[in-house]
Amino acid sequence: MDKKILVAIDDSENAIRAVEFIASSFTKDNDITLFNVVQDTAALCEMNSPELTPYFKSQQSSFCLLEEKKQELVNQAVGKAKEILMDAGFDENNITVKSELKKSGVARDIVKEAESGYHVIVMGRRGMSGIKDFILGSISQKVFNSAKNISVLFVN
Repeated sequence: MDKKILVAIDDSENAIRAVEFIASSFTKDNDITLFNVVQDTAALCEMNSPELTPYFKSQQSSFCLLEEKKQELVNQAVGKAKEILMDAGFDENNITVKSELKKSGVARDIVKEAESGYHVIVMGRRGMSGIKDFILGSISQKVFNSAKNISVLFVN
Protein backbone atom coordinates (compact mmCIF):
# COMPACT_ATOMS: atom_id res chain seq x y z
CA MET A 1 0.00 0.00 0.00
CA ASP A 2 1.32 3.40 -0.88
CA LYS A 3 1.73 6.02 1.82
CA LYS A 4 1.28 9.77 1.77
CA ILE A 5 4.56 11.36 2.83
CA LEU A 6 4.83 15.01 3.77
CA VAL A 7 8.30 16.47 3.32
CA ALA A 8 8.98 19.81 5.00
CA ILE A 9 11.15 21.63 2.50
CA ASP A 10 13.04 24.88 2.49
CA ASP A 11 16.33 25.98 0.95
CA SER A 12 18.50 24.11 3.47
CA GLU A 13 20.88 21.21 2.95
CA ASN A 14 18.97 19.40 5.69
CA ALA A 15 15.80 19.43 3.59
CA ILE A 16 17.65 18.05 0.57
CA ARG A 17 19.16 15.29 2.73
CA ALA A 18 15.63 14.35 3.80
CA VAL A 19 14.59 14.09 0.14
CA GLU A 20 17.68 12.01 -0.67
CA PHE A 21 16.80 9.68 2.21
CA ILE A 22 13.29 9.21 0.86
CA ALA A 23 14.67 8.58 -2.63
CA SER A 24 16.95 5.83 -1.38
CA SER A 25 14.80 4.29 1.37
CA PHE A 26 11.13 4.45 0.42
CA THR A 27 9.29 2.47 -2.23
CA LYS A 28 8.56 4.38 -5.40
CA ASP A 29 4.77 3.99 -5.21
CA ASN A 30 4.41 6.46 -2.34
CA ASP A 31 2.81 9.86 -2.79
CA ILE A 32 5.23 12.63 -1.85
CA THR A 33 4.25 16.19 -1.02
CA LEU A 34 7.04 18.76 -0.86
CA PHE A 35 5.59 21.29 1.59
CA ASN A 36 6.98 24.76 2.19
CA VAL A 37 5.69 27.29 4.69
CA VAL A 38 6.30 30.79 3.38
CA GLN A 39 7.17 33.35 6.02
CA ASP A 40 4.80 36.30 6.06
CA THR A 41 7.61 38.85 6.07
CA ALA A 42 7.06 39.50 2.35
CA ALA A 43 4.01 41.57 3.33
CA LEU A 44 6.42 44.22 4.59
CA CYS A 45 7.43 44.88 0.99
CA GLU A 46 3.90 46.06 0.25
CA MET A 47 3.69 48.40 3.23
CA ASN A 48 3.69 52.10 2.50
CA SER A 49 2.41 53.43 5.77
CA PRO A 50 3.45 56.79 7.28
CA GLU A 51 3.97 54.96 10.58
CA LEU A 52 7.01 53.15 9.20
CA THR A 53 10.24 54.42 10.63
CA PRO A 54 12.43 56.40 8.25
CA TYR A 55 15.19 53.80 8.74
CA PHE A 56 12.94 50.94 7.65
CA LYS A 57 11.67 52.91 4.67
CA SER A 58 15.26 53.54 3.59
CA GLN A 59 16.08 49.83 3.87
CA GLN A 60 12.76 48.44 2.60
CA SER A 61 13.92 47.81 -0.98
CA SER A 62 17.01 45.93 0.24
CA PHE A 63 14.83 43.83 2.51
CA CYS A 64 12.45 43.05 -0.35
CA LEU A 65 15.33 41.99 -2.60
CA LEU A 66 16.43 39.56 0.13
CA GLU A 67 12.89 38.17 0.35
CA GLU A 68 12.80 37.63 -3.41
CA LYS A 69 16.18 35.89 -3.30
CA LYS A 70 15.02 33.65 -0.44
CA GLN A 71 11.94 32.58 -2.43
CA GLU A 72 14.12 31.94 -5.48
CA LEU A 73 16.37 29.67 -3.37
CA VAL A 74 13.35 27.76 -2.06
CA ASN A 75 12.03 27.32 -5.61
CA GLN A 76 15.43 25.97 -6.69
CA ALA A 77 15.47 23.55 -3.74
CA VAL A 78 11.98 22.30 -4.62
CA GLY A 79 13.08 21.77 -8.22
CA LYS A 80 16.17 19.89 -7.05
CA ALA A 81 14.06 17.78 -4.69
CA LYS A 82 11.67 16.83 -7.49
CA GLU A 83 14.60 15.94 -9.71
CA ILE A 84 16.15 13.73 -7.01
CA LEU A 85 12.88 11.88 -6.52
CA MET A 86 12.22 11.39 -10.24
CA ASP A 87 15.81 10.23 -10.83
CA ALA A 88 15.24 7.64 -8.10
CA GLY A 89 12.17 6.31 -9.91
CA PHE A 90 9.28 8.20 -8.33
CA ASP A 91 6.54 9.05 -10.82
CA GLU A 92 6.18 12.79 -11.37
CA ASN A 93 2.41 12.37 -10.93
CA ASN A 94 3.05 11.14 -7.36
CA ILE A 95 5.03 14.26 -6.42
CA THR A 96 3.08 17.31 -5.32
CA VAL A 97 4.51 20.72 -4.47
CA LYS A 98 2.54 22.71 -1.94
CA SER A 99 3.38 26.10 -0.51
CA GLU A 100 1.34 28.03 2.06
CA LEU A 101 1.69 31.33 3.83
CA LYS A 102 2.56 30.96 7.51
CA LYS A 103 -0.61 31.05 9.59
CA SER A 104 0.06 29.74 13.10
CA GLY A 105 3.80 29.17 12.97
CA VAL A 106 5.98 27.05 10.71
CA ALA A 107 5.92 23.92 12.90
CA ARG A 108 2.19 24.17 13.66
CA ASP A 109 1.44 24.70 9.96
CA ILE A 110 3.47 21.60 9.04
CA VAL A 111 1.63 19.51 11.62
CA LYS A 112 -1.75 20.88 10.55
CA GLU A 113 -1.02 19.95 6.94
CA ALA A 114 0.15 16.49 8.03
CA GLU A 115 -3.10 15.93 9.90
CA SER A 116 -5.01 16.25 6.62
CA GLY A 117 -4.28 12.64 5.69
CA TYR A 118 -0.53 11.98 5.62
CA HIS A 119 1.11 8.89 7.10
CA VAL A 120 4.49 10.39 7.97
CA ILE A 121 6.32 13.71 8.16
CA VAL A 122 9.90 13.63 6.93
CA MET A 123 12.22 16.51 7.61
CA GLY A 124 15.86 17.36 8.05
CA ARG A 125 17.08 17.89 11.56
CA ARG A 126 18.70 21.25 12.01
CA GLY A 127 22.19 21.11 13.41
CA MET A 128 21.96 23.65 16.22
CA SER A 129 24.09 23.52 19.30
CA GLY A 130 22.45 21.84 22.27
CA ILE A 131 22.06 24.95 24.41
CA LYS A 132 20.80 27.11 21.55
CA ASP A 133 18.32 24.38 20.59
CA PHE A 134 17.18 24.12 24.22
CA ILE A 135 16.62 27.85 24.59
CA LEU A 136 15.11 28.68 21.19
CA GLY A 137 13.65 25.36 20.15
CA SER A 138 13.81 24.27 16.56
CA ILE A 139 11.15 23.66 13.94
CA SER A 140 11.92 19.93 14.00
CA GLN A 141 11.62 19.79 17.79
CA LYS A 142 8.35 21.70 17.70
CA VAL A 143 6.96 19.38 15.01
CA PHE A 144 8.00 16.36 17.06
CA ASN A 145 6.32 17.72 20.19
CA SER A 146 3.14 18.77 18.35
CA ALA A 147 2.53 15.83 16.04
CA LYS A 148 -0.08 13.48 17.42
CA ASN A 149 -1.16 10.27 15.69
CA ILE A 150 1.42 10.69 12.93
CA SER A 151 4.98 9.45 12.63
CA VAL A 152 7.81 11.94 12.29
CA LEU A 153 11.10 10.95 10.69
CA PHE A 154 14.15 13.17 11.11
CA VAL A 155 17.10 12.86 8.77
CA ASN A 156 20.58 13.93 9.89
